[in-house]
Amino acid sequence: MIPDVVDFEILSDYKIKVTLSTGKTGIFNVEPYLDKGIFTELKDYSYFKRASIEYGTIVWPHEQDFAPETIELKMEEIS
Repeated sequence: MIPDVVDFEILSDYKIKVTLSTGKTGIFNVEPYLDKGIFTELKDYSYFKRASIEYGTIVWPHEQDFAPETIELKMEEIS
């Protein structure tokens, strides 16, 4: 089952604290994606902070998003 993102908090250095529907919480680092395709717009930190949750994942106004399974796989889990 693919988890949904149910809560998040924008942190410094292009990191996002994420809570998944499974109860897992972790830090997802967006920095490795900032030089790739549509994600380059996220370099503008004021735009980066405009993230929201739609359809169980984190999205931005110009249709950037990360699949929730990518977030789960790549986040550094915290307790």
